[in-house]
Amino acid sequence: MTDHPSRHLVPSGERDLVGHGRDTPVAPWPDAARIAVSLVLNVEEGSEKSVVDGDPVGESLSEVPPPGVPGERDLTLESVFEYGSRAGVWRLLRLFERQAVPATIYASAVALERNPEIAGYLAASDHEVVAHGYRWEEVWKLDIEEEREHIRLAVDSMMRTIGRRPVGWFCRYAASINTRRLIAEEGGFEYDSDSFADDLPYLVEVNGRQWCVVPHAPDTNDLRFFRGSLATADDFFHYLKDTFETLYAEGETRPKMMTVSLHARAAGRPGRSPAVDRFITYAKQHPKVWFARRKEIARVWKNEFASR
Repeated sequence: MTDHPSRHLVPSGERDLVGHGRDTPVAPWPDAARIAVSLVLNVEEGSEKSVVDGDPVGESLSEVPPPGVPGERDLTLESVFEYGSRAGVWRLLRLFERQAVPATIYASAVALERNPEIAGYLAASDHEVVAHGYRWEEVWKLDIEEEREHIRLAVDSMMRTIGRRPVGWFCRYAASINTRRLIAEEGGFEYDSDSFADDLPYLVEVNGRQWCVVPHAPDTNDLRFFRGSLATADDFFHYLKDTFETLYAEGETRPKMMTVSLHARAAGRPGRSPAVDRFITYAKQHPKVWFARRKEIARVWKNEFASR
């Protein structure tokens, strides 16, 4: 365990505007890597809000605007999600295979239940599967017992569909004030990614113990195509490249972490997936780059910085 003299362990739920501070710790990545690159693929199609599943309106996070008519299905919007699970997911998974890189899969449990072919593939793969909720829901609207039960349902479901439990957690929308405590309390999770707060993992105090947070990233994220801030694959590639170059340069003395967040219905499109391919090729041309699953990042961080 390495001490970090500037690090103060803040209880989860309290705001921490200092973080690692000026004296950023030296991340102990394997083989003295300058950067840990975490490729994340969201598998969530089929778990989104849907009139078919009894929700008052369907999901809106896609390239097709929702109809805005409560109780009415939008078959076009539904088909955008279906594209992800039918075609886009396989394009990206084949890309990872071709590039021989590991990925972390943020999987909503219901999405795996409804697509046993994807579940079977993941069960046989070396990719990490993180619990991305039981289904898409606004967990901050759940009371604590409902949220605890939905966490249990997600874990039990994934044990059935992929044959192993998740050790990481990432909420679909945003965590509630209870989420991290409930995840830690459940006993089988090792970390969560319900934060955008840093370029490195960090530790917080939860229920009197040290807990690891492996932050996610909203900017190196293909959902920006849906929000209008990305137009082409070239836009996405150059943003990823600029991010990588900045963190890689900093990593000469203070190694960093980079998350690339992908969605089957977004980056899985044929005109966008080349950006992912080009980025991986570009990053692999550099020495001391560690393509890592998030559980590996969490374990290395805890092994170095968590007190025994």
